[in-house]
Amino acid sequence: MEYTNLPDLTGWATLRAVVEEGGVSEAARRLRVSQSAISKRLKQLEDCYGVPLMERVGGRLRMTPAGEKVYMLATLTLDRQVSLREEISALSEGKKNLRMNVTFAIGEHLLPDLLLQFKEKYPDYRIDFQVAYSRQIQRDLAMERVDMALVEAAPDHPDILVQKWLDDELWLVCAPDHPLFGTDFLPLDELGQQQYVLREKRSSIRESLDEALQSIGMSDLNISLEVGSSETVIELVERGKYVTFLPRFVVNERVETGELFHIKVAGFRIFRILWIARNRAALDHPVAEAFIEMIRV
Repeated sequence: MEYTNLPDLTGWATLRAVVEEGGVSEAARRLRVSQSAISKRLKQLEDCYGVPLMERVGGRLRMTPAGEKVYMLATLTLDRQVSLREEISALSEGKKNLRMNVTFAIGEHLLPDLLLQFKEKYPDYRIDFQVAYSRQIQRDLAMERVDMALVEAAPDHPDILVQKWLDDELWLVCAPDHPLFGTDFLPLDELGQQQYVLREKRSSIRESLDEALQSIGMSDLNISLEVGSSETVIELVERGKYVTFLPRFVVNERVETGELFHIKVAGFRIFRILWIARNRAALDHPVAEAFIEMIRV
């Protein structure tokens, strides 16, 4: 097969920028080139494929059917190219850098102390981490965009290996001035009578809660607020009006100090496992091995 008249990465990157930024001028700012350079690159890319990739409809650019196919390939290839460059860089550095994703609650409440401990123990190793939702983490692991992840739900993908890390439980908590403070056991049928502030629907915490409620035939909690931070949830609960479900590792210290109260629900507990997840094709990473050994002690 002859590899002639192939597109280059610059053309793909230009198409991706135009699509994701919403226009030529926006793409030019992102790529730090002139608008004429953007237009020229798009024209060269279209010449390569021999068909229009973009069309103007109602004054706005949109992809043609061919453009959508090229965009999907371009996105996949560019992401893989970035991953490859990082992998080669890691090889040249003796794999001293670890790319890690974590869910928001883990990143907010468990990871900071772990990173400090790890840095003290292994000063020559470096961990670059990002917080993300579970589904994005699974995609990143499967595509080898990251080396490892700490998650609140086990990814379901044949290329991803999971190891048990910690036991966890979602606790129902309230503030000391809430009417439920001091309650021994809340009857299950009174769950629906409370006012809740909860994490947002895409969060692992919310997915665990919704699944548990569905298992007992309950789906209509009185949800007053949904927010994207566990700390914000706690701040709102501490004002006394709301209750919430949060992981034990998030609220345990505040329960012990009396800032929050753990409300036990009769016949209802939400047990979970926190997981370590890795791509099966990248299990020989010394930084990952060292980090896992430390956190599983």
